[in-house]
Amino acid sequence: MRDQLQQLLATLRFHGMAQALDRALDSAEKDGLPVAEVLYQLLQEEQRHRQERSLAYRISQAKLPWDWSIESFPFDKQPAVNTSQIKSLAGLDFISRAQNIVFIGNPGTGKTGLAIGLLRQALINGYRGRFYKAQDLIDELYASLADRTTTRLLKRLSQYDVLLIDELGYLTLKSEQVNAFFKLLDQRYGKVPTIITTNLIYSDWYELFQRKSLVDALLDRLQHHCITIEINGPSLRTPDPTSTPSRRRKKTTRKNAPVNRS
Repeated sequence: MRDQLQQLLATLRFHGMAQALDRALDSAEKDGLPVAEVLYQLLQEEQRHRQERSLAYRISQAKLPWDWSIESFPFDKQPAVNTSQIKSLAGLDFISRAQNIVFIGNPGTGKTGLAIGLLRQALINGYRGRFYKAQDLIDELYASLADRTTTRLLKRLSQYDVLLIDELGYLTLKSEQVNAFFKLLDQRYGKVPTIITTNLIYSDWYELFQRKSLVDALLDRLQHHCITIEINGPSLRTPDPTSTPSRRRKKTTRKNAPVNRS
């Protein structure tokens, strides 16, 4: 009977139940558990298995470059970050409110780490998201213009619950790329949040995009429902001066050593 059950579960693709079947039946025989309780345990295992697989799929599709989380961020080394604010954002209310988040700061201050941590938290809680380096996103949008798939690409990008655009900085942009980027943020505006990390304050965006009217409209939409976090702190990539330095090899001089006069 167990073999038949395993075959049936495999056919139905109830892999979680299949993994827990022998353990549940052994427990039922030993402790005299009622059928309903055994069935409930098996269904719980199936649910857990599917949730784990779904999370693994969402994480793989999000293309996270590093396995970072809010818990792993070194808040003690970055005093410029408001820990309470970040942990409040990790509650993910900004998603239901369609609030954008913009991290502004110099390289190494932790912008990307915090942004990835928030995206990962969203994925854990069942949301769909995607990580993009700004240059890669711009290039993909530009390539879609050539094969006329821009509409399809924008639709897909607009459907992510959270879109993270990392390192929006001094890029070389063509007018077509700027237009496509604006359309993307316009389609997401007021519906789903976008997280952006950048080393540029908002006034520098005019130099980046080179079109005042478009930047005015872009910032108007982006900042309407937006949380801006400026990190004016030290670089986390700077070696800790309190750490023990590596032992240096000392040069020794032999006293009374013969001098080579040749």
